[in-house]
Amino acid sequence: MPFPENTPSIDELINLPAGEIAQLPVELLAAMQREIDAAAKQMKAVTARFSTALEVRYATRAAEARRACGKDTGTVRLADGDFTVVADLPKRVEWDQTRLVAMVERIRAAGDYPSEYVEISFKVPERAYVAWPEAIRQGFEPARTVKTGALKISILPQEDRA
Repeated sequence: MPFPENTPSIDELINLPAGEIAQLPVELLAAMQREIDAAAKQMKAVTARFSTALEVRYATRAAEARRACGKDTGTVRLADGDFTVVADLPKRVEWDQTRLVAMVERIRAAGDYPSEYVEISFKVPERAYVAWPEAIRQGFEPARTVKTGALKISILPQEDRA
């Protein structure tokens, strides 16, 4: 069957071996990539809509249940018919870095060890690093390790090449 009639559906694609998919014509791979991207976009939108609907239905009850337990965050369980709804509101704590530096200096000045109270880390923005003079970069080089992320491949028509 000629392309595009022979394009495997997403449901069929999940069961095909990767090696078999890799051997398909590039036109077919490009068509499948477009279909997968569209499906992923649709799934993201439907997931967001569904999550919002669950919030509309359960957020108030979950907040009341948390208040009854004397907590602002965390997990509560709600009964709804024959189901248990688990509502988790995670705690996200952020620390003012300038104030933490001041606290570390006070702890150090008092003769104590800041590492017993806080985790201290250093980072160098990569843009800054590559802009430094070579002599400074060489001093930092032994402390630098480069790792790679996941390879991402897109198939684009010739006129879309950037």
